[in-house]
Amino acid sequence: MQTNFAVCRRRGFSMLELVAVVTILGIIAAIVVPRMRTRAADSQKAACDVNRSNIEIQAQLWFRDKGVWPAANLSDIGADAKFFPDGLPKCPINNGSYTFNSTTEKVNGHAH
Repeated sequence: MQTNFAVCRRRGFSMLELVAVVTILGIIAAIVVPRMRTRAADSQKAACDVNRSNIEIQAQLWFRDKGVWPAANLSDIGADAKFFPDGLPKCPINNGSYTFNSTTEKVNGHAH
């Protein structure tokens, strides 16, 4: 006994399948993209905090070595490769320069 089964060979996807996939991808993108932007901003703020902390630590080491605080614009400590071999860091949020207050022993501003 021989049976003939019709073999259905599909080529490609139906329009309904394509629309469903595109819709699902759109929903996923709508959820993921805003979260990625928020995380990027958070990481830039964290990098600014790390830069401020590093400058404050290097300023303390400068004071220990030299007996005076670095200049407010950090030009002296920034020129010394012992303290900042790659140069003074810039704020990753607005590319601004950091300044130092010798009275408070802290970096000015940059409270993002």
